[in-house]
Amino acid sequence: MKKRRNLHIMAAALLLAGSLAARGEETTNAYQFLNITPSTHVYGLGGHNITVIDDDINLVEQNPALLGPEIDHQVGLNYMKYIGSTNFMGGRYGQGLTEHSAIAVGVQYYGYGEFIGTDAEGVQTSTFNASDINFNVTYSHDITDNLRGGITLKYLYSKYEEYSAGAITADLGVNYYNPENELSLSLVLKNLGGQVKKFNDRTDNVPWDVQVGISKMLKSAPVRFSLTAWNLRYWHLPYYKIADKNNPNSALVKQDKFGSNLLRHLVFGIEVLPTDKIYIGLGYNHKVRTDMSTYQRNFLSGISLCAGLRVRAFGLGLAFAQPHTGATTFMVNLTTSIGELMR
Repeated sequence: MKKRRNLHIMAAALLLAGSLAARGEETTNAYQFLNITPSTHVYGLGGHNITVIDDDINLVEQNPALLGPEIDHQVGLNYMKYIGSTNFMGGRYGQGLTEHSAIAVGVQYYGYGEFIGTDAEGVQTSTFNASDINFNVTYSHDITDNLRGGITLKYLYSKYEEYSAGAITADLGVNYYNPENELSLSLVLKNLGGQVKKFNDRTDNVPWDVQVGISKMLKSAPVRFSLTAWNLRYWHLPYYKIADKNNPNSALVKQDKFGSNLLRHLVFGIEVLPTDKIYIGLGYNHKVRTDMSTYQRNFLSGISLCAGLRVRAFGLGLAFAQPHTGATTFMVNLTTSIGELMR
């Protein structure tokens, strides 16, 4: 009866999210902060990864099915120095409910710094701040010994000067994990939902997405490869690049070929795990690199790095990326297991 009731809860949440997403109004895209992960492990593997198995509650943000009773009484904190004066921070707490289920709650804050307000003539009037907040709760349940399902419900609140908006969304995920050959497969439907409070009577779309992924550890070496396909709602993901790279003022040329579209859907990751307490990772996101084609791109555009260390009840994760020459980003994660601390 418990398993049937849990499945009913997931089905009801899916219907709620789907009905919100289906509202037919003229819309614009917003809530792009949902595409920025708070996990150093994921950020260093290209920014999208729904299959990495690790003792880290921060990974739950990517796929609710990565939560489980094994992540019991764990607290995860994150901070990111993003572009300019933008700073992100948040926390998450998870605990097991039964032998086959778990729950987690979290909040994520996205602060964009201070802005200068002006009137229609360009005269400065005042300064103001802009921010987004993501409140979330996650529930997961084992379907079989190797298959787990999960759902994350989110309330999104945006405050820009005197304007505010709110949205309700849901992530639905499943993960298959075989510990014998260390194979992980996942499918996630992200950000299903829509606005419940508009900015000045304007409706904005939530960037919902379909993602699939795989992670596999080599048998012959402590190396794990990951491949994540995202933005699967659309095949065409065109971009523009400068016709003459030696002349930044030259015309822009649209790129919409099969190869470029395919690669812009894929994120690649590789990790070295010398022990079960240490990892070093490298990621490549072709969409990030090509999006910077008309800006000051450098060798590191699209490439990201991460490293993690766990000592007893504490975990530390670091990540670095430089999308273009004017944007160096750093992220740090801290985790601790309250249960282990009390032993």
